[in-house]
Amino acid sequence: MSHIPAPLSPLPGRDPQAMLERTMAQWGGEQDLWVFGYGSLIWRPDFDFAERRDARVFGWHRALKMWSRINRGTPERPGLVFAMLAGGSCQGAAYRIPAAQGADTLRLLWQREMPLATYDPRWLACSTPEGPVRALAFTLSRRSPSYCGLLAPEQYQRIFAESAGIYGSTRDYAVATYEGLQAMGIRDRALEQLLHWGQAWEHKN
Repeated sequence: MSHIPAPLSPLPGRDPQAMLERTMAQWGGEQDLWVFGYGSLIWRPDFDFAERRDARVFGWHRALKMWSRINRGTPERPGLVFAMLAGGSCQGAAYRIPAAQGADTLRLLWQREMPLATYDPRWLACSTPEGPVRALAFTLSRRSPSYCGLLAPEQYQRIFAESAGIYGSTRDYAVATYEGLQAMGIRDRALEQLLHWGQAWEHKN
């Protein structure tokens, strides 16, 4: 378990506005914007889109391994949220936003996902039934102080039981993501295991 506290303000050299401007420049604004959702963006995208496709990204996987000290926890009882870590593959949803709405959508996403510039935004190749697309995804470096590292089952159990922030509890967030994935026909065995640990803690206590 990492003992380095996750920052409550952006780290030096990680300016959210500068990262937004760089991402907008990389997109270019002339073509429709694609965004890859793998966690809460599956069940609560909070933006309008013209198309949603089942999608898979190779080289990255979904993991409940990013400390959350505001949204799903507090500084005293940090919670966890999903991130994409290098390795494996990840099934999720690719959203197409018309070019005319792309800049506004990116600003909304930054308010939600990047207030502390914790994620590393990346343009990733997504495989979809209708063909490949290049989509924006929010990834996390294992060198980030917000990466929780390896946690024991008992630590996940305590986080599920005790950690909640301004958007609710880590447990409710994990369950909502699990249900959203199920609705898409996606099975995430790692998430199933975490929720099983949480249920075992509830039954024990």
